[in-house]
Amino acid sequence: MKVVIIDDHPLVRKGLTSILTLDETMEVLGEATNCKEAMDLFNSTKPDLALVDLRLANESGLDLITKAMKQGIDCKFVVLTSSIEEKDFMLAKEAGVDGYVLKEAFPEELIHALRIVNKGRKYYDPGVLDLAMRAIESIDENGDLEQLTPKEKEVLIELGKGHSNKEIAQSLFITEFTVKKHVSQILAKLSLTDRTQAALYANAKGLVTYIIH
Repeated sequence: MKVVIIDDHPLVRKGLTSILTLDETMEVLGEATNCKEAMDLFNSTKPDLALVDLRLANESGLDLITKAMKQGIDCKFVVLTSSIEEKDFMLAKEAGVDGYVLKEAFPEELIHALRIVNKGRKYYDPGVLDLAMRAIESIDENGDLEQLTPKEKEVLIELGKGHSNKEIAQSLFITEFTVKKHVSQILAKLSLTDRTQAALYANAKGLVTYIIH
């Protein structure tokens, strides 16, 4: 796995490089401190994965990721941050990041997260599952999941993995239109406002087990 590190703190960059190089399957191709350096690094190294700080001095790591995606940079993006603010996590998820890892994570947790993402799945730090619990505080706990049909529950699990309607349709062998109908029913039955809350809910309920270890 070829990795680049985008962070404006020298000690953090060096620490991450030291951690990742302990795993013989990972190769750190380079480091960058700001958006311009990062774009140059993406284009010159063609990494498999970019580990991006949420805040790069006066710049935004999410803006960088969005720009890179629009320009067709073909790599996976994992946000590394000390923020447990719900707003930051929601914005990162909406931006389509592949992972969200807290800086307080242990080295082995970071490596595990990158392996999960490299396999094509989403990874959200167990620490942000607290956000999920806050997001669903108002939901009636009495048999709420029992309101869902088996297929709706399958769709909910896919939402929890961060999959798009197209990906869910392919995974469950149904049409995108049917997926949209199921998502609407899930939101209505569980009193959720959007698919992001549905994803958080699925993780908080333990339906998406691969991110909890």
